[in-house]
Amino acid sequence: MENQEKAILCIDDERIILDSIKSQLRSELGSGFSVEVAENANEGLEVIEEMIEDGVKVLVIVSDWLMPGMKGDEFLVQVHQKFPEIVKVMLTGQADETAVDRAFREANLYKVLSKPWEKAELVGTIKSGLEINNLAVS
Repeated sequence: MENQEKAILCIDDERIILDSIKSQLRSELGSGFSVEVAENANEGLEVIEEMIEDGVKVLVIVSDWLMPGMKGDEFLVQVHQKFPEIVKVMLTGQADETAVDRAFREANLYKVLSKPWEKAELVGTIKSGLEINNLAVS
């Protein structure tokens, strides 16, 4: 399974944010990982299921908190219940403290990043998250 495709999934309801994260991660992480996107939590759950069915290993999820439908903390809790090995990061401009606390408690949240984010902080968080899975990025 050494050559299994590896992916990072980003969920945000703002396309411009997804495009920005995707380009920042691609430029820093190279071609060893695919960067997938979803525009809401339900789509995110579907994308995870599809990738896993296709034999892709989802390593890190970066999720917004405030999204239509399901909020980011609820999404991350659901992901954690099914896929506890995935490293979970919340990227948000307005998460409430209760939601963040819940995500840490119930979803094993790895880190919270604030919008607007610094590219170096985002990339550093993803790289350290990948190290949890013993997949250091050169």
